[in-house]
Amino acid sequence: MRKSVIGQDEGLADDRWLDLEHLARAEITSEDSEYPIEFAIRSGSKEWRAARAGEQVIRFLFDKPQRVRRIRLVFEEERQERTHEFSLAWSGEDDSAPREIVRQQYNFNPPQNTREVEDYRVDLVGVTIIELRLRPDISGGNVRASLAMIQIA
Repeated sequence: MRKSVIGQDEGLADDRWLDLEHLARAEITSEDSEYPIEFAIRSGSKEWRAARAGEQVIRFLFDKPQRVRRIRLVFEEERQERTHEFSLAWSGEDDSAPREIVRQQYNFNPPQNTREVEDYRVDLVGVTIIELRLRPDISGGNVRASLAMIQIA
């Protein structure tokens, strides 16, 4: 008998998260030494935080081109009300300009809305760079960007 279990998470179990620490180099515009980027790519760790307020960029440069099928982002804000915006882009082997995958805003309103989880299904071939741009407060407030988790499969 051939069978399979189906449901709303069908296919997600086949995704294997890439080991970003060993497959890519990270470029970041700033980093709080107490909250390095490694925290955002390790399961069960703390979050990454910028060392200064304002827009930030996190870029992963892969040692070898990758096929990317899924990108998962988690943001958390438990302290203050704000609206943040992020954009996610990629570049390929052809060294072309980054191509945007998504641009999105989210309203944090503690204690009700404190966690944003975004899970994107994509089919990108020959990926050499994944770039995440963060505007922690679109109103221009003095807020440092943070990222609880990024996973790429």
